[in-house]
Amino acid sequence: MRLSDNQLISLFTERFGTDRVCAFDQLDQTLRQRVVQSLAPDSLQPSSMLCPETIAELSEFVTLAHEYRLRMMPCGNATKLDWGGLVSRADVVISTAKLNQVIEHCVGDLTVTVEAGTKYQDLQEILAKQGQFLAIDPPYGAKATMGGVLATGSAGSWRHRYNSVRDMCLGIEFVRADGEVVKAGGRVVKNVAGYDLMKLLTGSYGTLGLVSKVTFRLYPLPEFTQIIVIAGQAQAIASAQQEICTSVMTPMVCDLLSASAIDALGLGQGMGLVLQFSGLKLSVLEQCDRMALIAKKLNLEVQILDEAQEFWELLEILLWQDELRDSLQPMESKSVVCKFGILPSASVSFLKECEQIFAQRPFYLQIHAGSGLGVLRVEDVQNLDAIALQIAKIRSIAEASQGFLSILEAPQALKFANRTVGGANNLESVWGYRGNARDLMVKIQQQFDPRGLLSCDRL
Repeated sequence: MRLSDNQLISLFTERFGTDRVCAFDQLDQTLRQRVVQSLAPDSLQPSSMLCPETIAELSEFVTLAHEYRLRMMPCGNATKLDWGGLVSRADVVISTAKLNQVIEHCVGDLTVTVEAGTKYQDLQEILAKQGQFLAIDPPYGAKATMGGVLATGSAGSWRHRYNSVRDMCLGIEFVRADGEVVKAGGRVVKNVAGYDLMKLLTGSYGTLGLVSKVTFRLYPLPEFTQIIVIAGQAQAIASAQQEICTSVMTPMVCDLLSASAIDALGLGQGMGLVLQFSGLKLSVLEQCDRMALIAKKLNLEVQILDEAQEFWELLEILLWQDELRDSLQPMESKSVVCKFGILPSASVSFLKECEQIFAQRPFYLQIHAGSGLGVLRVEDVQNLDAIALQIAKIRSIAEASQGFLSILEAPQALKFANRTVGGANNLESVWGYRGNARDLMVKIQQQFDPRGLLSCDRL
């Protein structure tokens, strides 16, 4: 028999105190809305949010929840809690936001160990004082926690030079669904001990465990940074992209942007290519000059930007619209945000096909030219059947070039209608599984969480 909300709250407050437990209806409105947006519309609301302040407390919370077979929704600061599949049921939300300590910063070894609730922006400010930085630039960076960044595998544009989140992660500690604390990896760059659980937990979306502590590798802060934006005809942009790939230039970022994004940012007309060079000032200036010559040879517009941070902030607002998202009720969302992957060589043609499919609908698109990973934001989503068909077309195009497309943010009704393989409008599923991929992931999840208590049915 399920305990009532009041009984569940009493169960945890008697053990841990009132300052560690907050009734769900007493949460901040934005946080409450984000949790509701993450749940299936036919789900009951959680009874409360549990907020441990130590890893030992986190383990005790999970152990007690496991004992009573309570379904748990792990979260950090909830910036990406509504990404991907909907959770079918959550009795309690367990937040790691108060686990926010920097455990150890080994300046000489270029590594840092932090608790999962440490905010990305706070960590970068601490590292900058020692002339170092973490080479990850996730969306919602001002609010995102490092546990959430790892759980969603959200790297950003810096991936072009420094690879993905899983490549930055050297060690991990997490709490299993039964409350057991598990450690893997270490605090050194070269570590080959045991199975690489860091890569398995990266991008697991809270389905395998609750991340409690992470060790990352770091890099020295570059001396100088400059951005060059080139814009124009698609074929010329494709030629410029090819020249970059075969040149000796080493951009930190190489992103392809849709014409709509370039226009909204006031950076010219037509498709755009954004390159950020970072390093020694002389080298950066020389590479920017070389890129400008290539662009002019191809009759492309050129703009040099010295304020890199301002540019990335404006692009993040355009693609992710954090403030607007926070102001909407779960049923009011009118946009769809997708993550996709394609062959890098197909980037320009993929963007052109998106322009044709979304000709009557506002959209913005960013592709990391080196990896072929990207973000698609579609606005003015009124007719869910129509947008589902359009997203299905884009997904089929991505899959034709050995890629994928997953829905991150979308109206709750769209996700709910397509929560399983064989969903409505040929969209199949939120994640876009192919072959036996989902079956394999479910088997892995069952090994970590046999009772199915963590992020239920999110896969």
